[in-house]
Amino acid sequence: MKFSPCRGGDFCSKEGSHCQGCGRTHEEVAETKALVASVMNYALKMGYENIEEFTTFVAERAAKKARSAQAEQAAGGIGIKLPIGG
Repeated sequence: MKFSPCRGGDFCSKEGSHCQGCGRTHEEVAETKALVASVMNYALKMGYENIEEFTTFVAERAAKKARSAQAEQAAGGIGIKLPIGG
């Protein structure tokens, strides 16, 4: 599945199971909003003055970890790194 960002404004819809603007489910839109709010609230709680640098860091780290997990899953793994042996 490919992510489709909301275009906002008159494009967004609350009717049906999917937004008419971006095509995502209303559940996905709500969860994405909650995720963004969580990152924003953390930045505010920490009092970061360089919010752009923080959010860029979080985005880059999340993308790197997601790509790594996708590659492992594609190779037959489950996306979780567990040490084997002792």
